[in-house]
Amino acid sequence: MLKSEKGFTLIEMMIVLLVISVLLFITIPNVTNQSNSINSKGCEAFIHMVEGQIEAYKMDGNTDPVTIDSLVTDGYLNEKYKTCPDGRSITVNGEGKVVTSD
Repeated sequence: MLKSEKGFTLIEMMIVLLVISVLLFITIPNVTNQSNSINSKGCEAFIHMVEGQIEAYKMDGNTDPVTIDSLVTDGYLNEKYKTCPDGRSITVNGEGKVVTSD
């Protein structure tokens, strides 16, 4: 008597693997190309956050911060937030605006 076993054939499995591989080849380069854009947007958002902390520093009656270090020592910024997500360092200019340097 013949048993009726059902399952995928080798050809069907190879086709599924081919489709998955093609999808990966399409998506991975797009994700890696967008990393620079993501880091740039993250740095812009980070700069706005630091500028908000500068305004909070001023509202609490302190003078304009001369450096990022004064914001860190007074508890307005964490020590790890001295650089943008893309690695650029940030400084505060004389007008209280945050600028990045490479």
